[in-house]
Amino acid sequence: MKKIETIEPEMLSKIHRASLKILEETGVLFHHDEVLEIFKYHGANVQGKLVKLSPELVETIMEKVPTTFIWKARNEIYTRTLGDGYLLQPAAGAVKVHDLDGQIREGTLKDYANFQKIYQAGDIYDLVGMIPVEPKDVDPKLKHLYMMYEILKHTDKPVNGFMTTGNQAKAQLDMMEIAVGGQKIFESNHYMAVSIGVTTPLTYSWDPLETMLAYVKRNQVPTILCAPLAGVTSPYSMLGTAVLQNAEILAGIVLVQLLRPGHPVVYCPSAVAANMRTCGFSTGAPESMLINIANIQMGLDYYHIPVRAMSGFTDAKIPDFQAGAETMQNLMLGMLSGAHLLNESVGILDNILTVSYEKTILDGEIISRIKRISQGISGVDRDFCVESIQRVGHSGSYLTESMTVKNCRNRWTPTTSFWGSQEDWEKTGAVDAAHRANQIACQLLSDAPDFRIDTGLDGELLRYIEYESQLISDRI
Repeated sequence: MKKIETIEPEMLSKIHRASLKILEETGVLFHHDEVLEIFKYHGANVQGKLVKLSPELVETIMEKVPTTFIWKARNEIYTRTLGDGYLLQPAAGAVKVHDLDGQIREGTLKDYANFQKIYQAGDIYDLVGMIPVEPKDVDPKLKHLYMMYEILKHTDKPVNGFMTTGNQAKAQLDMMEIAVGGQKIFESNHYMAVSIGVTTPLTYSWDPLETMLAYVKRNQVPTILCAPLAGVTSPYSMLGTAVLQNAEILAGIVLVQLLRPGHPVVYCPSAVAANMRTCGFSTGAPESMLINIANIQMGLDYYHIPVRAMSGFTDAKIPDFQAGAETMQNLMLGMLSGAHLLNESVGILDNILTVSYEKTILDGEIISRIKRISQGISGVDRDFCVESIQRVGHSGSYLTESMTVKNCRNRWTPTTSFWGSQEDWEKTGAVDAAHRANQIACQLLSDAPDFRIDTGLDGELLRYIEYESQLISDRI
């Protein structure tokens, strides 16, 4: 299908030129001494912490970014190519959980592990990791170790790391290196990706830069993310915000390529149109994705690099009509825009403050619907069936036609929605889709194995956690 676009093709070069003007004349702040030295070495105009980039440097650098990369999984059957089709990322950033008893509460490490188990079990979920919910029952200084352990213990799909401080990023990478069999195999492949957040407007702070350096130096992949709030931290104009976030992302991509020429990187526009009544974050606004699709066009059609879209979010507090409508809106726009990586794709509620077990399953059905829509009319469905129409004539049935018999099981079917009569619905308990999603989540968790790693690797990871915990304790 033709992808959704919000701006004319001739606007892309204008956005690019406007972004170059910002980078050359206004510049970007980088709060990291090593990064500043890298820019100086490569001829950028560095004034204290302010870096100004010439159009020539930016355009030369952008030609080096690869169009695709292989995202390696520990289980080869789950290895994926980013930049060819789309992949679904987990939820990230929630601090509360809407649990299986319908309560909204702080997340725990058990919740964190449960979401990893669901991502591993569901065919719709391509990737694992990130921070679907903050585990509040774990020491904040040690939680990165235990979250990474739960990822490795319960999954073998491609892994999303999580943006932390430099030492914590190193520990994530170390643990993955242990899990895949050592430094050589780890650094010869792209096993992990991580979001590197820009502080809009035009600022990169120390923690994301330190995380970026740790990942790129070990051949793992940064995804450059900025989330401007249009009208508050970025211009009210949609295209003004598109220009600003394009400039911010380009600055990060330039740094990655200076560190490691030809290294994969993902372009991640994540603007939100502010609720101008409150100046607050409001992910359900249609304008948010209109802005981001303009940037998605920049990444796909102008720079020809992998692109990510923030997609499955909503302002709703529970999995209700609002949650379904806003999530369908955002997922459909993100997926049909052509973005390669769909972030926040499942389970998100309350503007990314809450993650829901039930909505994780419900969103899987939404994604499945959009995947089917995106396939358009193809294969046997393109047959005009003239002979069949003439054979059946005016009063026959097509049920026994050979095409129907051969293909009748190939139509899309739902996973949580109910299709049938009211009588049948009542016989199955007269429950709604959220209740059925709850049952599916419970079953997935019941069926999940306790471990997906052997005792030898488990012991090695636990020894590493003990070692790192002692180092952290000694530094305090």
